Amino acid sequence: MTTTAVLGAGKIGEALLSGLLQSGRSPEELLFTERYPERSAELTKRYGVRGVDVPTAAGLADVLVVAVKPQDIEPLLDELGAVLRPGTLIVSLCAGLPTALFERRLPEGTPVVRVMPNTPMVVGEAMSAISGGRHAKPEHLALAEAMLAAVGKVVRVPEAQQDAVTALSGSGPAYFFFLVEAMIDAGILLGLPRAVAADLIIQSAVGSAAMLRDSGEHPVALREAVTSPAGTTISAIVELEKHGVRAALIAAIEAARDRSVQLGAAHES
Repeated sequence: MTTTAVLGAGKIGEALLSGLLQSGRSPEELLFTERYPERSAELTKRYGVRGVDVPTAAGLADVLVVAVKPQDIEPLLDELGAVLRPGTLIVSLCAGLPTALFERRLPEGTPVVRVMPNTPMVVGEAMSAISGGRHAKPEHLALAEAMLAAVGKVVRVPEAQQDAVTALSGSGPAYFFFLVEAMIDAGILLGLPRAVAADLIIQSAVGSAAMLRDSGEHPVALREAVTSPAGTTISAIVELEKHGVRAALIAAIEAARDRSVQLGAAHES
């Protein structure tokens, strides 16, 4: 039986705990750490999983999932470095932080798997990309992959591509929410009640995503199927292109990639 401890039970950490339980893991196989006692008690009551401190988690768990914010990683690594047992697998969900940081700060030979998940993990629809560090073996990657499959889809990528993944799918839900927000506002401008506009756009987004996932068609082909000659859709597409929406999205994703690189660089020394 593999014991897994989630270090940092925020939204992503809680979502992972919930997903693992729903996939059949026993509460006795899981632990978590949480700095606020009230939050810890709430999670234990909700899921039946024990909240512990970091040394206890390191002493009991075979897999430590690091789900703290990047700015909180230094004190956690200081604490872990003194208590980590040989062979414990570290699975990092921290945006922008390379496996080399963990390998440098933790005992020699510690296997590390870097993961970039995203917030749809809370509804079991995450997109997670994983990369192994220098000491991560195929079985470590397989273990991380199986764990994350409980909350969505998983792909393996070289670590050099993780900053791009962070920008594209890690931050990706925010781009979609931003577009949906703008489209709802457009519906209100056109005279629709907010609730009606929201229903129209949200279901259109859900249906469109399902078509992309299930049809195997290229997005261009699906868009062209909606775009009739001299119709309403092509008029809208012309305006989007005129205002540089495509270029703005590409530039935004590049900016997110650059910020991910900066987050990693901040911990190089």
